[in-house]
Amino acid sequence: MISTAIAAINMWGVLAAAAFAFVFGGVYYGVLTPKFYAVAMGREGEPAANLSPLFIVGPFVCNIAMIVTTAILLQVTGAEAIAQAVTLGLLVAIGYLLPMCMMIAINPNFPKPFYYTALNMPYLLVSGVMYATILTLMA
Repeated sequence: MISTAIAAINMWGVLAAAAFAFVFGGVYYGVLTPKFYAVAMGREGEPAANLSPLFIVGPFVCNIAMIVTTAILLQVTGAEAIAQAVTLGLLVAIGYLLPMCMMIAINPNFPKPFYYTALNMPYLLVSGVMYATILTLMA
């Protein structure tokens, strides 16, 4: 069943969702939230960190993994309608991405774990829904 689902993945859909992730992530984290992110990390007033290629390539690769996994879940569940895709995207975001974000933030290196999670929540919810929706539209 899983191997059939993997074989049925539309790579154009994966690429379209990856392009969305790249642009949305850049706007969200690069334009909309840098000052809030500094507060979440307890670094307000400090100069912005220099971004190495790892900070661009790393999230892109992680998003590809999430997009491919979402594509497999769409295939395995038989979701074909946009409403089903939105539901699956929300399920993944609320059931996996947000709790994982919170679990990572609950450690001494994150001074404001709830703030950090709330700051990431819009990105995780929108991206989870959009990955599933894009993949469904391009199936």
